[in-house]
Order: sequence, then C-alpha cells, then structure tokens
Amino acid sequence: MTATAHTTTPVGVRRSTDRLLIAGALAGPLFFASVGVQMLTREGFDITRHPISQLATGDSGWIQIATFVLAGLGVLALAAGTARTLTEGRGRRALPILLAVFGLGSIASGLFTMDPQYGFPVGTPDGPAARMSWHGIAHSAAAAVAFGALAVAAIVLTVRHAGRRAVLPAVLGGAAALVLLLPMSPDHMSVQIAVNGLVAFAWTTALALWLRRSV
Repeated sequence: MTATAHTTTPVGVRRSTDRLLIAGALAGPLFFASVGVQMLTREGFDITRHPISQLATGDSGWIQIATFVLAGLGVLALAAGTARTLTEGRGRRALPILLAVFGLGSIASGLFTMDPQYGFPVGTPDGPAARMSWHGIAHSAAAAVAFGALAVAAIVLTVRHAGRRAVLPAVLGGAAALVLLLPMSPDHMSVQIAVNGLVAFAWTTALALWLRRSV
C-alpha cells in the first residue's frame, strides 16, 4: 500500500486522518457489543429465528437503531480516511466510494426498520408479517445494497493485495467477499445475516487498523 507520505502531509491533516480511521475501527466493536448485549437481554429474541435487524423493533428498538446509525457513521469516517490514505494503486478511488455506500446502507438499515414477526417483539403473532411495510422493504433493500457494496470492496482490496503479492491479506479479503456473497438460505437466514454482520464489521475494523499504520 502506498499512503500519503509523512514528509509532505501537514501534521494537522495526519491527525484528522488518524481520528477518522479510529472512528472507523471503533464501528465494529460498538456494533458487536451492542448486538451481543441485546441478544442476551431482549426477551423473546432467538437468533435462530430472528435477524439481528429485528432488534430495532419494539420499545427498546431505539438501541439497535442507534447502533446501526453510529456504526454507519463510523464506516463513513473510515471511507473518508481511506480516501486520504490510499493515494496510489488499484482501488484507490473505488474503495472509499464502496465503503461510503456500506456506511450509508447501515444508517438506512437503522432508520428503516423491519416489521415485527415470528413472535418478536413479545406479543407479535408467531409467523411472518402479513404484509411487508414500506419501511420493511426499504430496510431489506438498504441491507442488500450495503452488503453487496462491501463484498465488492473486499474484492477490490483483494485484487490490490494480489497485485502487490501480499498473499495473506489477499486470501482473507477473498474469504470475506465469499461469505458476503453467499446466497441466503431460507432455513438459516437469521444466523447467516448475523455471520455477515460479524464478517463485515470485523473486515472494516481490520482495514481501519491496517491503514492507521501508514498515517
């Protein structure tokens, strides 16, 4: 990776870039901690039946909504930091744009909530929503675009690493892209979505920490 040289970049710019990357690195741990606590404490939630996005429904749904928004803002900060850090080579233009799409998609996923269904929140009929609402449709579309953009970002970074003969990062990036692009299984969709979220935010956190080495 070729990054902005310390000798030609003002100290203030380097510091602000570092802060952007730190915000990007914190998005993943914030998401994991919030979702993990909610999964253990929200009555009636079952990860084998309920996608993590359903945590945004019910009286305590504001917590997951805020989690999506804050994590998305962190990814937007990462996109800005990436644009400042990657100044040469393959993917330097595409990667920040794809990260920004993922960040915006995460924010939209929080603002447009899923419909209550399958007994969650408690008191909801035990079955699929009779009719998907407009915000439920918007949520599904935002999530699909977000994960798709991140999968392409992982491919872009994999190609960049492969061109520089960095085998391990290339393999890890390719594996992340493969997981994100796997077709959804109707029988295990909620678990698969959770795995996708884990891979997505672990990847963005690793990217932010990697880029910080060059600031």
